[in-house]
Amino acid sequence: FDGIFYYLSGVVDELQDADLVFKYIESAVKIGQLPEVERITRENDVYDSVKVKEFLKSSGLKNQTPLINVCDKHGFVEELVHYLYSNKLNQYIDSYIKTRNPLKTPNVIGALLDVDASEDYITGLLMSVGNMCPIEPLVAEVEKRNRLKLLRPWLEARVNEGTEEPAAHNAIAKIYIDTNNNPDQFLRENQYYDSRVVGKYCEKRDPHLSFIAYERGQCDEEIVHVTTANSMFKQLARYLVRRQNDNLWRLVLDEENEHRRQIIDQVVQTALPECQDADEVSSTVRAFMAADLPNELIELLEQIVLHGNSNFKTNKSLQNLLILTAIKADPDRVKGYLEKLDQYDGPDIAQIAIEKGLYEEAFYIYNKFDLHEDAIGVLIRNIGDIDRATDFADNIATPSVWSLLGNAQLNATPPLIAEAIESLMKANDSNTYRQVITAAEQGGYYTELIRYLLMARQQTQDSFIDTELIYSYAKCSEQDEGSNSLADLEDFISSPNTAQILAVGERCFDEGMYEASRILFSHINNYSRLASALIKLGRYREAVAAATKANSIKTWKEVMVACIEAKDFRYAQSCGLNIIIHADELDDLIFYYESRGYFDEVIALLEKGLGIEGAHKGIFTSLAILYAKYKSEKMMDHIQRYYRRCFIQKLLGACEQNELWAELCFLYRHSDEYDLAVRTMIDHPVEAWDHNTFTETIRQVVNMELHYRSIQFYLDEHPQHVIDLLQVLTPNLDHERVAREVEKTGDLPLIKEYLEVVQDNNLPAVNDALHKLYIEEEDYETLRNSIEQFRNFDQIVLAKKLEKHELLEFRRISAWMYRINKKYAESISLSKQDKLYQDAMDTAAESQDRDISEDLLRFFVENKLNACFAACLYNCYSFIRPDVALELAWRNNIQDMVMPFMIQVLREYTNKVDKLGEKQEAAAANANHNAFQPDEMQSEYSDPSVYYSAAGYPSEHMGPPPMGGGYYDQGGQGSGFINF
Repeated sequence: FDGIFYYLSGVVDELQDADLVFKYIESAVKIGQLPEVERITRENDVYDSVKVKEFLKSSGLKNQTPLINVCDKHGFVEELVHYLYSNKLNQYIDSYIKTRNPLKTPNVIGALLDVDASEDYITGLLMSVGNMCPIEPLVAEVEKRNRLKLLRPWLEARVNEGTEEPAAHNAIAKIYIDTNNNPDQFLRENQYYDSRVVGKYCEKRDPHLSFIAYERGQCDEEIVHVTTANSMFKQLARYLVRRQNDNLWRLVLDEENEHRRQIIDQVVQTALPECQDADEVSSTVRAFMAADLPNELIELLEQIVLHGNSNFKTNKSLQNLLILTAIKADPDRVKGYLEKLDQYDGPDIAQIAIEKGLYEEAFYIYNKFDLHEDAIGVLIRNIGDIDRATDFADNIATPSVWSLLGNAQLNATPPLIAEAIESLMKANDSNTYRQVITAAEQGGYYTELIRYLLMARQQTQDSFIDTELIYSYAKCSEQDEGSNSLADLEDFISSPNTAQILAVGERCFDEGMYEASRILFSHINNYSRLASALIKLGRYREAVAAATKANSIKTWKEVMVACIEAKDFRYAQSCGLNIIIHADELDDLIFYYESRGYFDEVIALLEKGLGIEGAHKGIFTSLAILYAKYKSEKMMDHIQRYYRRCFIQKLLGACEQNELWAELCFLYRHSDEYDLAVRTMIDHPVEAWDHNTFTETIRQVVNMELHYRSIQFYLDEHPQHVIDLLQVLTPNLDHERVAREVEKTGDLPLIKEYLEVVQDNNLPAVNDALHKLYIEEEDYETLRNSIEQFRNFDQIVLAKKLEKHELLEFRRISAWMYRINKKYAESISLSKQDKLYQDAMDTAAESQDRDISEDLLRFFVENKLNACFAACLYNCYSFIRPDVALELAWRNNIQDMVMPFMIQVLREYTNKVDKLGEKQEAAAANANHNAFQPDEMQSEYSDPSVYYSAAGYPSEHMGPPPMGGGYYDQGGQGSGFINF
């Protein structure tokens, strides 16, 4: 498990496999990594909660925090409590609800009740948690187990703390009801319990208490249910009268209610006789009306109003109710009641009569109360008799009545506009001038409207009247071109007025009355709109003059568009020069010209705009784009002169879209987009490439990949300049990558000069590339110099490559490379093949290996190379055993060749023996001297060259022969050696 734990610990937070996370938890438990188990169960969301829960339960951990984490996180609280309680781990239950998750207290308490935990323990837990526990879930958990009384101390503590949560007060109420602890007082005085909940609880225990609770909360439907179920009709009747709720009355008086008769009897016999409040009586009457009980209601009201005590006889509300009841139940009686009674609310009753269709009764009431305006209103709106209303107005002859009649005529179908204006003028009423104006304009009665507006203008100072008067003059002119309406219009606007001349001018313009609008715009010096009117009239020169005075971009655009549509490009250009100085308008102007195919005209406009005051970058940019589209031959000259005054980013797209690659490259370079400039020259060399430009640009690119792409580009397209490019790029190149990539294409000879320059960095790929070139050129001297100076490459690979070369010097280099890499056997083997014996001896001496030296010695003997045998003894003196040398000489009858070697060996061994004897004598003489001095033993070594010289051999170390030479068999058998 240790391996699993440590293997998964680094990746467990990223795992999405529940089984792997479980394995991690299991291994952590097994090796005692409980803090990690706690962390994973708390933070990880991937593991299988049921599987982990069962595992932790079966593990018997001393610390139950991981199990608590799983159960709390995944909703296994009840199972957790059962487990902890059954295993006597109550301290974890206490800690869980006190410090970990008090909101789960209801679940914990419910689970404890399920396992029959002691009430004292449960009560203690609750009191320790206090107000952190949610009340409503707790009450629900305990109540469904019929243990609500258990919560009384805790609930009373919450109430004493001042909680207003209904669940707490509901539970207290239930407890007091069950224990008969003065429940009546509690139900009446407590303000926080839920009446429906408590009332429902009391229904089968005590209907009286249920009624108290429901009444306190005005739970109408519940009261009806409990009183009818328990035959408490008297209480219900009193409640109904006091409640004055139409919906409640509708409920109990529904004809489907089997108890309706009993309720009505109690209302009539008990509740109403006891009632002294007219509003309650009124509410009851309305309820009876709504329930369609007219006969009982009318008899009751007649008894009260016509034959009752004086208070109700003169009671306005009851008179109103009686008349209203008659209106609803028996309309034939209404007229008699209206004549007999005089304390009722005439206007209100009349309105209700109108609603019920009793129009003549309503007219009678209004006439009786001298409400002439309302009376004529009934004639007009309800009875719908305009002629009768006209006669009534003639009889009354008051301005208000004429005014109402005029408005009625105005709103008639079809409208009587002329008659309405006449009536309103009799009433001298200008209050409805807006409606009159609307109706007259819809009907085209502008002549009558002018008369009315002149009257209204004398009474009301409103710019709307003056404005509509001007409009009426204009419309009269349109209807009758021979009239003097336009002259009247000019006279009116020249006189003092408050008309909104601009608004009416716009209105005339929108309706095509351009001459009238021209007069109005000219009068208020609104040159912008004047230009618009002149355009519609086809007077372009005057329109340009007006636009000049307006000096508004919108006006310039409008006039320009009109001139373009008329193909009057001279005036259009004049307007355009005033537009293009506004950068925001330039694109729209160009689009308008282009969409109509006027390319030369818009180019001419922008060319002229280059020299105007206020010329901005947008003009230069847009002209360049137009050149790119339609006159590409001018593009390069333009951007070379004005690129600093252009938005280069916009020009880039235009050049690319129109395939102007040279211009695109120029813009890239002057916007510091050197990478893109280089890409463009590579992708489009015919149009965009220039060597000097390319080398200047490539220095400043950011993307290093372009360096290598440019090298390949030059190798493919311009190999004669590749060295120049490499000289520029050298500081920024990965020389090994260059060497590898060029080698793949077979172009190494083209970059040889570059490779030799960068070889100073001693890079393997560069060295390999140069070696390949030198081998191909058979330049062994340069190859050896390169190897001696720069050894950062795979020397063994090169040695193997050269060992079978057809030229001796390359094979000799191979042997030398084996030697410097301590591959002495391979080096000697190669030297022996080429008869380079001196090289072989030097290699053997350098190896300091006895076996190699003696094998070489045997080779010389076997091949009768006696001189080489003697030379090998000299070169490898220190590594050849004397017995081996002597045996070889004796067996092959060349004792003379070995004699100098043996003399030197005997001399050395004699000196060593003598020295040892002297040391033993010194040791015996100095018995008390305990320290041994090894430094005193010095070898009496004699240079073997002395003996070789005496035998006729040179005293030098017989160095290597010149290149291409070595020791060869000279046929001698020991000549030149001393005979002993």
